[in-house]
Amino acid sequence: MKKQNESMIDLRSDTVTRPTSEMLKAMISAEVGDDVFESDPTVNKFQDKMAAMFGMEAGLFVPSGTMSNQLSIKVLTEPGDEILIDEKGHIFNYETSATPALSGVQVKTLQGSKGKLNRGVLENNVRGNFDWEPKTKVVCIENTTNKGGGVCYSKEELSEIKEFADDHNLMVHLDGARIWNAMTATGIESEYFGKIADTISICFSKGLGAPVGSMLLSSKENIAKARRYRKMWGGGMRQVGLLAAAAEYAVDYHWDLLKEDHRRAREVAEVISECSKLSVDMDSLQTNILIFDVLEADAASALKKLENEGIVMIPFGPKTIRATFYFEIGDEEVRKVNQALKKLFS
Repeated sequence: MKKQNESMIDLRSDTVTRPTSEMLKAMISAEVGDDVFESDPTVNKFQDKMAAMFGMEAGLFVPSGTMSNQLSIKVLTEPGDEILIDEKGHIFNYETSATPALSGVQVKTLQGSKGKLNRGVLENNVRGNFDWEPKTKVVCIENTTNKGGGVCYSKEELSEIKEFADDHNLMVHLDGARIWNAMTATGIESEYFGKIADTISICFSKGLGAPVGSMLLSSKENIAKARRYRKMWGGGMRQVGLLAAAAEYAVDYHWDLLKEDHRRAREVAEVISECSKLSVDMDSLQTNILIFDVLEADAASALKKLENEGIVMIPFGPKTIRATFYFEIGDEEVRKVNQALKKLFS
């Protein structure tokens, strides 16, 4: 999609954030080196900081969450293996079939609840006892769930999945593209995720507002393997401390802003709930992702009407729309969105 007019209220994604002036200063002042030679001090420090935060041994800074997810699968599996994932999972839906292409691994999708897996769904889906079966190796979970509407796992749900994985000698990968939103909403401490998962992908370019960057967290052994594959896949970068500085600034100074994104998403959802031509599940709204349905016509026509009012969102199905909130969307923008929704859909 073409760049939207600056006057547009852009709710397509929390990835559209731009660096603040303070973040740019942090980038300019960053001490850098060659990260392929492991000699960028800003990257090295940030990797250690994030690994310690999540209770993992090591970290690897990468260009994208997709690369971080796929590196995780690569180091946890062998060709011919199988991973289990909810049918709404990002790895299955939005990573261009990278798992079989890059790792030779089969993806088995399961029907959980709002993008979340549970023990009952996982039961009887572990394979590998016979020569003609793929060997199940990894349970992939996403927190928060994107296609599931930004919902979060509770501690109890995470513990249940970890117990199931241990009982069946499986590993757990956590796609934490919006883990910061999940921690904000649930209060779960970051170290707890290191007890649940063998690999974690965390992202800095969504609600936190960094321009680029994700990180894979795991054991030192897995990170060493992932570093080699990162280079093979074209992800080895040089003076990447510029980007790591932006990501670190985002963690230090933008994390606290996420609770306001959640509040504003709920304010808009409350207006949608009062619109006779729209429908929203308020119980599913936990973070900054707001998914709602069009009761009359379809999503495409509704989006066109909103665009004519200076508001852009994205389709998430024939009658479903997603709006995502981030720190550049303030109370004034929310007021204008609410006015437009009432005008168009009441």
